[in-house]
Amino acid sequence: MSVPRRVLLVPVLLLAGCTGPAAVPAGAPATVPATTPATEPAGPAACAERLETGRLPDWADAGFTGDTRVRHVFGARGGIVAILFAYPLVHARGDGASNKILWVARPEPGRSEPAQRTPLVITATLDGAGTPVVRRVEGGPGPSIVDLPAAGCWRLRLDWSGRTDTMDLVYRPASG
Repeated sequence: MSVPRRVLLVPVLLLAGCTGPAAVPAGAPATVPATTPATEPAGPAACAERLETGRLPDWADAGFTGDTRVRHVFGARGGIVAILFAYPLVHARGDGASNKILWVARPEPGRSEPAQRTPLVITATLDGAGTPVVRRVEGGPGPSIVDLPAAGCWRLRLDWSGRTDTMDLVYRPASG
């Protein structure tokens, strides 16, 4: 006997989800959903280095062949990707290697020609510290070596060609 009730309950629930918006009584305040201002990218509340090791998207794989898998971190808005040739990133490396990062910006939709190239300005703030440091990649997103003054989680604000994105990168202490 309980099976037919379940069968009848499903269409009722589906129809309930298809009804239009509820009417707002006259004089009642309308609810406005909260939004993030378009001028400031939303950033994660805690350190959120979103390291991936899969394939790069088509817009970021120029110069790579086949099924290349490389460590990378996307900006929070998806407008830029940091391809990490050195991993882990290390503060005060003593091994002769460098913290090489290739920055690739996603093409802007609807643009038939590239935007004017301006330097990529990286404003980095150590998690829990208030004093930011600034690094510049001349010529805009591209190859770089980005050394930061301490180990820890760094929140990066990335500005280039009138665009902005954010990401977190972790720099580990040098071993030894």
